[in-house]
Amino acid sequence: VCTTCHWALSPAVLFSTVTGHQHPLLRNCLTLCSWSQAGHNFYSVPLSYVKRLCGTFINGPQPPVWYLPDRGIRLPEHFDWRQQILCPTTRQIRDQGSCGSCWAFAAVGAISDRICIQSEGKVNAEISAEDLLSCCVPNCSDGCSGGFAAVAWDYWKEQGLVTGGEYGSNIGCRPYSIPPCEHHVNGSRPACSGEATVPRCRRHCETGYTRSYCKDKYYGATSYSVSANETQIQLEIYRHGPVDGSLSMYTDILLYKTGVYHHVTGEMLGGHSVKMLGWGVEDGTPYWLIANSWNTDWGDNGFFKILRGSNECGIESEIIAGLPSFPHTPLSKQP
Repeated sequence: VCTTCHWALSPAVLFSTVTGHQHPLLRNCLTLCSWSQAGHNFYSVPLSYVKRLCGTFINGPQPPVWYLPDRGIRLPEHFDWRQQILCPTTRQIRDQGSCGSCWAFAAVGAISDRICIQSEGKVNAEISAEDLLSCCVPNCSDGCSGGFAAVAWDYWKEQGLVTGGEYGSNIGCRPYSIPPCEHHVNGSRPACSGEATVPRCRRHCETGYTRSYCKDKYYGATSYSVSANETQIQLEIYRHGPVDGSLSMYTDILLYKTGVYHHVTGEMLGGHSVKMLGWGVEDGTPYWLIANSWNTDWGDNGFFKILRGSNECGIESEIIAGLPSFPHTPLSKQP
């Protein structure tokens, strides 16, 4: 039962499509929980399609753990990087389209933020999900069929990543080439179907972009795991910027609109990577603030909150991060 479910749900019409008769416990949850009129999340989309969006191979290789001393830092009760610095990427919600590239989007989202934050707002770079998705194969991933979050950060450190905005944006060296689609509500985007083709690894920039592929690259100085400890994760976010977190996704999260999510019922969809950019407390419940990559129609304008401090859905056990290299060259090539 869902007597402890306090997060808001989207409408019951969802159950006639994605979940329906397959998940009667979710019908009960909708009856027992409060919910808001949020739109038809994943309306008319097969569950098999949603599972393909969850493209992170969890329990994969992990880099060494980096522990941060607290140095007497008094962590605030609420912290949100969107409100701390003029870095546009901290407020951005991207769209992975019909591709299981969440592992790439979570990585480049956090990397973009960290480049800006560590430069104190002087460098704004929207790092390319396309470059990571298409070129870190087969080491990172099987393309749209899934990838390893930690290996993506190693690739940034060793090979570098160029810039690239969203589909159709013409921003950066390699913008995303997989179009967005309407996998949530009856909106303006084309309907989703099937699985996108993985883009080719093109080691050159779009025509008209003024920098060369090699000169456009940004590199990481370090990549590491963060201890599965609430305070360590908070310190890492507070001192260095948003982090890359992976979790097990269940069917009940498809209904999320507002509030603090915790898993109640429903089958596992797969592993999913997201950007964690802050924390807080809502109605006495501690949460992590998360940016998803399912466009702004889903959740709270693309963001969601998940229960903090109890490793909900494994979110605290697979946190990856790293620090950028300045200037933007591999450490081995720096003077």
